[in-house]
Amino acid sequence: MFPVKQPWLCKALGCYDCCVRCLGSVPYASLAATLLLYAGTALFCASAHQALAQTEVLVEMHFARNIQDYTLLASFITYFQFVLYGLAAFFFLFGVMLLAEGFYTTSAVKQKFGEFRSTQCGRGLSLTFVILTYVLAIIWLCVFALAGIPVYFFYNMEDTCYTINILSETTTSINQHAWVCMDARQYSLLPWHAMPGKACGLTLAAICKTSEFFWTYDLYIAAFAGAGVMLLSLFLYLVATTYNYAVLRFLGRKALRC
Repeated sequence: MFPVKQPWLCKALGCYDCCVRCLGSVPYASLAATLLLYAGTALFCASAHQALAQTEVLVEMHFARNIQDYTLLASFITYFQFVLYGLAAFFFLFGVMLLAEGFYTTSAVKQKFGEFRSTQCGRGLSLTFVILTYVLAIIWLCVFALAGIPVYFFYNMEDTCYTINILSETTTSINQHAWVCMDARQYSLLPWHAMPGKACGLTLAAICKTSEFFWTYDLYIAAFAGAGVMLLSLFLYLVATTYNYAVLRFLGRKALRC
């Protein structure tokens, strides 16, 4: 919050009016977006980090016999886990900067041209944050879509296991469940020469009942939800910063005419 240039003003207004004046300069939309951004970042990074580790365990135990078959997958998981550390640090700093920019623009809008005036440099800074947030929201929309791919994979796997359990309970289709398979190679998790690379029949149904499967599935769902919360916070940031910038431009033109 920006200090008032006239220290006697709060005394003249009284404690209640001064508090109302200060609270009117709080960027509530940016504050809510910051809380959503931090919550979504923590949920996405923590869940995705652990889900990737569990995926490696699941592939090693049930879909690949040779360590050379999932070496590339293990390297990708390790690399992406470090990327998650960088994302967490970036969004923490980005949230701080946008919240500070929200305090700046909201104070300028609320006080209009009283004790605090918006400068051309300040309006340029606000426009920069609008463009940066817009670009970041588009990028994160793609990340949000990609985060749904592992959820889709595990959903199909669970649905396939359900089909196997239904077929195994019928005496007329007792041999049909052996042809129902889930191939990890189709999702580029393993190379095509990996063995076995897929799980079929009751073997697949047994995998779906393990704690590793449920734990990994739940973690990917949590990561997907965290990415959605982050995307929502970026859109909220975009609305707030665009509105504040538009008002500042309007007030700036009005001041020039005066």
